[in-house]
Amino acid sequence: MRKTLDQLAPGETGIITGVAGNGTIKRRMIDMGLVAGTKFRIQRYAPLGDPIEIKIKNFNLALRKAEAALVEVQIG
Repeated sequence: MRKTLDQLAPGETGIITGVAGNGTIKRRMIDMGLVAGTKFRIQRYAPLGDPIEIKIKNFNLALRKAEAALVEVQIG
């Protein structure tokens, strides 16, 4: 089963396995450090559930739920 960042709960950790999508959005996410093999941790969700804050490569990154749904992950 495919898991994506938007399906995880705060506190969960894992490794990014890939970024779906195409064009400029995929390039922008890769430029922000969302590359395969990178460890991450879900920090928190905004009060209304959007955006999601993750800790990746020693910095915090906020992603919209639509963007987080494009990032495939492996839990653990």
